[in-house]
Amino acid sequence: MPYFDAASAAPLHPVARQALLAALDDGWADPSRLYREGRKARMLLDAAREAAAEAVGCRADELTFTSSGTRAVHTGVAGALAGRRRTGRHLIVSPVEHSSVLHSAELLEAEGGTVTRVPVRRTGAVDAGSYEAALRPDTALACLQSANHEVGTVQPVAEVAEVCRAAGVPLLVDAAQSLGWERVAGDWSLLTASAHKWGGPSGVGLLAVRKGVRFAAQGASDERESGRAAGFENLPAIVAAAASLRAVRSDAERESVRLRELTARIRARVAESVPDVEVVGDAERRLPGIVTFSCLYVDGETLLHELDREGFSVSSGSSCTSSTLTPSHVLKAMGVLSEGNVRVSLPAGAAEEDVERFLGVLPGVVAGVREKLGAPVPVAVVPGTEEVLVDSLGKRCPIPVIELAKVIGTVPVGGRVRVLSDDEAARLDIPAWCEMRGQEYVGEEPSEKGTAYLVRRVS
Repeated sequence: MPYFDAASAAPLHPVARQALLAALDDGWADPSRLYREGRKARMLLDAAREAAAEAVGCRADELTFTSSGTRAVHTGVAGALAGRRRTGRHLIVSPVEHSSVLHSAELLEAEGGTVTRVPVRRTGAVDAGSYEAALRPDTALACLQSANHEVGTVQPVAEVAEVCRAAGVPLLVDAAQSLGWERVAGDWSLLTASAHKWGGPSGVGLLAVRKGVRFAAQGASDERESGRAAGFENLPAIVAAAASLRAVRSDAERESVRLRELTARIRARVAESVPDVEVVGDAERRLPGIVTFSCLYVDGETLLHELDREGFSVSSGSSCTSSTLTPSHVLKAMGVLSEGNVRVSLPAGAAEEDVERFLGVLPGVVAGVREKLGAPVPVAVVPGTEEVLVDSLGKRCPIPVIELAKVIGTVPVGGRVRVLSDDEAARLDIPAWCEMRGQEYVGEEPSEKGTAYLVRRVS
């Protein structure tokens, strides 16, 4: 069964499996002890740290192993903010960061700090100038991912690091998605990553803190990992994580070329073969294996289930697949369509024939889901009333957009459709539909129940 969700978790690399099994035999003792078994465990831990630090591009004594990538982010953000408390309590982030960064920002706000969320372009990329403009005398830390986990867009880390360095502000880079491919460029100050993103075992994160960066670890600690990650190290998993990182890096250049060709093929063929689709993310500055697209008039959860029945494991940022019924914060920040969203993230070694079969199956699957939901067909231009009311209260995505599309042809050019909806996804998807279909999104108005979204027909 083709697994196309490597951005969530990559399959365990064979080298990781071998290293894990070997370390289970030789690395079970306490590496802080001086007897033979402890010395052997310490040698394994030191070797793993050296290998991981080389891949990151930092000194071994700057690298800490944590229990996860999320824990690395939480520890890094909290420690950097505490270390620069005298400077201030202002944090800069982008709105498309991983939730671990955004949750850290929310915690700072709850404790009385301030957060600036810089905007992103429709591709999902930030502008270095936006970070420069957001810097203040009380800015303690800035955060920026190296590449986006949902749409694959690569961020201008080196440029942002330069403006932050000039202002004396440390930059924390979440490199979870990109570290398996290459080092992060630029003069960053802190870096985090997660082993299961590159084919290592879960439960291992990396936190690098450059020498000279003011850092004060928060919470109870002990003598392990420089006081930044309390508790007994999961040595077998750490050894496997470092070994697999070295292994994937050795093959990254060749595999990158191959996966870029496959994802470029998906981007082009999806746009050609599936009507009413928006392929999102930067077309050029992107990770090798990730491609994301959104399909109008499609229930994201149903689409993922149908693709699973066809043998494909993919993920989605659609609100229809979320327990909160809200669209992905990444897609929302980008201002792109969220309904019917599919993220394909190819693992290393993904077969070309599997990609071809996916491209062959997808159009029929999307058409079948649209038919079940009663998606609209093209409507002829006819005269009608100047404004039509669509009551979609209590209906979830993609129904409000489907009902809008069905009636837009019944109003004359210049006429309006008023869509009543209490689904948060409509705030993103109705403007995105207008952008795709060449209609004018007028705006929203409060309604007795929910919100009224106004659309003017221009073609």
